This record gives sequence, C-alpha cells and structure tokens, in this order.
Amino acid sequence: MRLKSCLIAAVLSFGFLSPLVFAQGRVTSPEEFFGFRLGSDRKIASWDKMVAYYNLLAKESRKIKVVDMGPTTEGRPFLLVLLSAPENLAGIERFRAINLKLSDPRGLGEDEAKKLAAEGRAVVCQTMSLHATEIGGSQMAPELAHDLLIRDDEETRRILENVIFLLVPSFNPDGLVMVADWYAKTLGTEYEGADLPWLYHKYAGHDNNRDAFMLNLVESQYAARILFREWIPQAYVDHHHMGSYGARIYVPPYAEPIRPLADPLIWREHGWYGAHIAYKEEEAGLSGVINMSQYSGWGHFGFHWITPFHNIAGMLTESASTRLATPLFIHPDQLRGGTRGLPAYEEQTTFPNPWPGGWWRLRDIVDRQKISAWSVLDLAARNKETVLWNAYLKAKRQTERGAKGKPAAYAVTAGQHDPLTAAKFIDKLLLQGVEVLEAPNGFSASGGMTYGPGSYVVSLAQPKMGLIRYLLGRTFYPDNAYTRDKDGNPIRPYDMATDCLAEFMGVRADPLDVLDAAGLRKLNVRPPTAGKAVKGAKGFVFDGRLNDSFTAASLLIDKGVAVRRIDQNWEGLRPGDFVAAAEPETAVAEVARRTGVDFRPLDSDPAPASRELKRMRVGMYQRYRGGNMDEGWTRLLLEQFALPYTTLRDAEIKKGGLAAAYDVILLPDDSTAAITGESSGERGGGAGRPQESVPPEYRSGIGADGVESLKVFVRKGGTLVALGGASAFAIEKFGLPVRNVLAGIPSKEFWCPGSTLRVKFDTANPLAYGMPAGGWIVFLGGSLAFEIAANEFSERYERVVVFPDRDLLQGGWLIGEEKLARKAAMVAARYGEGRVVLIGFRTQHRAQTHGTYKLLFNALFR
Repeated sequence: MRLKSCLIAAVLSFGFLSPLVFAQGRVTSPEEFFGFRLGSDRKIASWDKMVAYYNLLAKESRKIKVVDMGPTTEGRPFLLVLLSAPENLAGIERFRAINLKLSDPRGLGEDEAKKLAAEGRAVVCQTMSLHATEIGGSQMAPELAHDLLIRDDEETRRILENVIFLLVPSFNPDGLVMVADWYAKTLGTEYEGADLPWLYHKYAGHDNNRDAFMLNLVESQYAARILFREWIPQAYVDHHHMGSYGARIYVPPYAEPIRPLADPLIWREHGWYGAHIAYKEEEAGLSGVINMSQYSGWGHFGFHWITPFHNIAGMLTESASTRLATPLFIHPDQLRGGTRGLPAYEEQTTFPNPWPGGWWRLRDIVDRQKISAWSVLDLAARNKETVLWNAYLKAKRQTERGAKGKPAAYAVTAGQHDPLTAAKFIDKLLLQGVEVLEAPNGFSASGGMTYGPGSYVVSLAQPKMGLIRYLLGRTFYPDNAYTRDKDGNPIRPYDMATDCLAEFMGVRADPLDVLDAAGLRKLNVRPPTAGKAVKGAKGFVFDGRLNDSFTAASLLIDKGVAVRRIDQNWEGLRPGDFVAAAEPETAVAEVARRTGVDFRPLDSDPAPASRELKRMRVGMYQRYRGGNMDEGWTRLLLEQFALPYTTLRDAEIKKGGLAAAYDVILLPDDSTAAITGESSGERGGGAGRPQESVPPEYRSGIGADGVESLKVFVRKGGTLVALGGASAFAIEKFGLPVRNVLAGIPSKEFWCPGSTLRVKFDTANPLAYGMPAGGWIVFLGGSLAFEIAANEFSERYERVVVFPDRDLLQGGWLIGEEKLARKAAMVAARYGEGRVVLIGFRTQHRAQTHGTYKLLFNALFR
C-alpha cells in the first residue's frame, strides 16, 4: 500500500476532532511499558517491543499515527510514526499537498506561495539508528514521542500545532533485533559489549547509509518515498554514533569542504539548526558538544548528504559510542582531537565546553540525542512560515539556475550499449523524484545529434537541479586547502569522490546546452519491460551485452533449456551472445517476460562458432570479524540476477576437497589478514578488531590449511576470483609473478579515493564478453593495478582490463595518473589446470556499478 493510502486510512479511523474538545486519556510511559528507563546500563529495548509500544501510543493518543510502510529485508515492520496536533493529523493530506506544491513551485506565483506557507505546517523528518549498533537513536525515540504526547507546555503545544513530525524510529529494524539478541547473549560474560561478529544488515551492514542514490535495499526505498517523493520535508536529521574518545556529540553544520550546487539557504539552515541544537545542549548543562567539525559537507550520497540536493536541510548528529549498552570509562588523557575542525581536545569557538572524562553511558547518548531532536522541532515550530517560504525559495531558485545554466539538460539515448540497464537507470531517477521526459518519436539536438524513439531527457530546469548534475554529469572533487593537510598530503573524502549514477551504471547521458521540449512528455511511471521471444528454425539468440541476459541464461538452465555462447563473429552475432534451444518454447517466452530480454530468431546452426554454456557451482567466502560488506553486497547482486551461490565458511575451506563441490570460489574485497585470520587488517568493516573480543566460535580465518586448500582447488581446475584487495591475498599466497604497482606509493604521488576512471576492455577475452571496447570502472582507495613480471610463462597471463596512456579521470579525484597508465586493472592467470582471476577494483561495488557487472558474471559461466 502506498504511503498516501496508508495515511488516508489512518485519518479516516482518526476522525476530525478539534483539540479544543479532545481530552487525552492516560498515555503509557516508556519506563512503565519496557520495564526500565530507556538508556539504562545494560538494557536494550528490541524492535518487537517498540512496535507494540508505538501501536499502543496510537490507541492512547490522537496526536500520533503509526504507518507500517511494509516488510523489511527480513520481514519485520518498517514504521513511520507521525506526531502532530490532532487537527493536523485529521487534515494530513491537505498539508502534504501544500508541502509538495512548495517543494516544486513551477507555475506557482509568489502570492499563492505566501498563502500556502501561512496555511501549511513545517515538516521535519528524523531517522534513528540506521547503523544498528548505534542504538542511542532507537532507544531515545520512544521517550521523544511520549514527551510530545504528554507535555502541555507552550513549547510543546507550539511544536504540535506548527510541525508535522515524521519519525522513523528505526531505519534498520532487522539490525536492531540482531544487536539486542547479541547483547543479551553476551551480557554478563567477558564478551559483553562486543560488536556483532557479522553484518548488522543482511546485505549491507554499515554500508546501508551509502544506498540513498541507488536504493537497492527495501529500507532505503521506504525512506526515499518519505523524503524524496511523498513528503519532501524541510528538515531531516539522521542520528548516529561515532568513536568514543573525542567530542561527546557532533551537531550541524558540516565542516569544509561543502559540495557545491545546493541552494545557499541549505548551508545557512544547517548553521541555523545546528546553533539552536548546540545552544539547547549547553542550556541543559551537557558538555562535549561540537559543531562544524569532523564531518565534511562533501560526503557520500547517503541520506543526510543527498537530501540537501533535494532542497532539504539534511543533517547529521553523531554521539560518542559506548560498548552498546555497557558503560565505558574514559580517562581525561584518552580524549583527543586531531580530526577535521578539532586539531586538539581543547576549547574552541565550536567546542567551548569539553567533556572532562569519566563514565560514559548509553543514557548520556539518549539525553543528548533527545535534546538535539527536540531542538530541530522547536526551531521549525518557532519559524514555521519562514521554513515553508524558504522551501519555496530554494526550489524556485534551483529551477531558475537550471534553466539559465549549461548544460540545460541531459539526453539518455535509446541506443545504449545495454538498454535494459539504461531503463533501470531511468527508474532510479524516478525513485529520486527527478522529473524525466520521454521522446516517443525521438528528437534532434543542436549540433546535429539525433536521438531515436524511446530516448529520455532530464531537464535541469527543475527543483532538483543540483542532484541531477551529480547523478548524470561529471564530478570533480576539490583539490585545495580544505582537502590537503599542512604538508600537502591529500585528505581522504568521506567515502567517495564521485557518485555519478550514470557512470556507475555504464549509461551514456549526453549534456545538451539547448533544450527544445517540443515532442517530449513527462514520464510518470516507466512500464515494466517485457521481452519478446520469436523462434527461428534453430532456436533463439539473445544479446550478450545485456546484464539481464545472464539472468535469462541462468533461468533457462534451471528450466532445462540448452544454452550456448557465441565465441567468434558469426552471421551478425558477436562473441558473448547467447543461443537458446528451440524447445521448450514456452520456457523461453516466460524468461523473456520476466527479464525484459528479447529473444530473436536463429535460423542457422551456430555450433561451429559457439560452445555449450555451463553455469558454474559458485562458492563465496564469508567470514566473521564484523562481517564483510563487500561480501554482503555481492550476495545481494547475485540474488538480484538469479545467479546461485553457496556461502563458504572457514571450516569447509580448511577441510579441503573443494573441487568436488565448487567450480568457482569468490573472494570478496578484503585484506589478506582478514582472510587468513591474522591479528590485523584494515579492510572490510571490522577486520582489524581483535579476534579475542568475541567468543571462540565467532573467530575467523582460513589459516595455512585454508590457503593450501584453495591452491589445490585451483590446481585441479577450479577458478578463484579475487575482488579488490583480495587480489593481494591471491598474489602473495599463490606466488603469482604479478605486482601491485600502487603498493607503498605515498599519497602525494598517487591518490584515487572513489573515482571513475577510463579503461579499455579486451572484448575478445571471454571474461570481457559483452563489454564495450572502452568504459569506466570505479576505483577506490586501496584498489590495485597490476604489472606482470617478466617470467618464462607469460603466456599464462591475460590482461583483461587495461588503463589507457592518459586522461584517465572521468570523475572524482586522481593524483598520479602516470602510475596507472598502460597497467592492468584485471588479470587472469593460469595456475595448474585452473585459473586465478585478479580484479583489482570492485566490479560489483555496493551493487551499484552495473557497467562492470559482466566482468564478474562471465567468470561464473563456462
């Protein structure tokens, strides 16, 4: 059920009672319901109890409505809790409509906008505990809701009268359940307070905050409905935790550098809200509050960093962590600065009241986060008309900037290398609330470029102009005094240096300096692509350039349909194209409908130019030590494309005999130490934690026995695919004469933190079948580039992906491109009867880089 329908149902059940005649009965307190004060030492309220509590509050008070957005990844309810005055909730659809008009004021005059700002209500959204081990927000939220329901002072009445509060009490309910269960399991043992041994989201772990522009996760999709399309609040706060040994809470604004192209009012609003939060924290006598520090305005396109480009004051709080609900004692000399905007742990204008040290408790986090959450509501309530008027101004001015600037639009041609991926790209834009125009009859652009029927246009003359520029256009991260330290060393961006959706997905988006909208029409919903199946005398052929063709091949194999792969140019077919047997025809038609892949008639026997396709038995290594986010995303990717796999644990690898069960073993991006179980590691979300911090059954690593087992597996004909940093493991442990040319180079000489780089693909190599001759890869800090050492068996090594001579940077930040020039990004090495495939970058990064998926998929078929 769509959010709008859910809200209408809630309003109908609510009625239209005036607050003047409504007398609220008794409202159950959190302490009474949960049996303890939230934030108490060694106590965590779990999600099932929270769901029951919010539903109870909705029965006890007319100031709250609970909307179940739908099931989470693992089937739990994902809640949106609305809090406001009863008459506001009764008229909720009117206020939502006002909000949407002010958020896209095209065709709206200033006089009408002023009337709507006077009539409307400020809308504030706050989300809790996206990162599930950061439990303060989820534990604070029931108290925040209860206070809004029972307090009857002037400040509270003003909030309820002037604000519609959209509360997401847990952004990651599945993770909260995991954390609460884990904490209960270890409570009272020597492992109390230890972090989970596995990811705290089924697929993403800590990376769930990096999903706001791709929206792979269902929880992200619910948030996008609230934030990007169905409400578009004026302010948004995402409540998090940070390290334990610095400031006690970070509040807005962000530190430098900012990411350009947002309306300037956004950055002023950050300072406005942040100053009010900090003021209220100090007023309450809470020390250790810092703002304009640590977290830069240019961050990853997670929810609090992408929202400014939706014209929302998207903000972040970060509280110092405890050991889950176990208190932590901190000595004064353990407190430190040394972060962006806080060079030393001492007083400064943005940090006037340092915390002195002592016991730090979950309740301390709850107190600070509750004040920060309340302060945002308070400021919005006190300035309701200003907040709404500025929502109008931001959207209007961004639209005007887009109309006057260049490019005027981006064209997405129907003639893409992979049209089905381009269609998914359009779907992603629609999920962001971006207006897309379709050209049913095609069009011609200035300069003579022609775009065929079915092409799309994204105009920048719309409120989300800045977002469009980043998702479709080239991005260059600043290289200036804010992004280098005093010695000239580059400072790592907060995650990525670019988040260009088009480049990640391998979609061509052409900038147009002039837009003629004649013949274009607004696309509201893109209908699902249904493939067609037309049988020829010898069966069917389908396009090897489509990612979805691998899904089609996998499904056909499941249905018993014989599939072959073209391996040379033949009668108009390319190497990598797929061929399916003529029967059963109904199975092919069903797969075409499901995948969108077109099956064309094949009239000649392709046997001389093809080979039988076999789907490999795939095992993927999964460790503990906090889990490996790259492994989780790779699981999601394989499931999205119906490519089966089996999870491989340490014991099975150590046992040996892998060749009997597997043809391909995947090693996700990770450090050698994390794979083997050595005492230190730097990659993969927790690999550096001491193994002794968790019970013995959750300690991880394949050890020397596992290494030998993998070597035997490959010698006997298996394929080992090493992604990203795992390539260094394969090179070292297998003794391959391959060198990572970037190892040990100082950052002043080479630096590439999350950028898109130009490469060439060897499309004659089966591992690159279906790829274009040239394209982009996402290259992260820690990615590898290879040089094959001179040796007497060089013919056993193949360079599949290679960097060109120069002009490597497509988007992001690159220092020292000469270090990469003419080097390989992907190498295949024969080893005994098998092979080792080294992919120095994440070809499947966060299930976002559709443009390079085929480099992985090809390795999963023979």
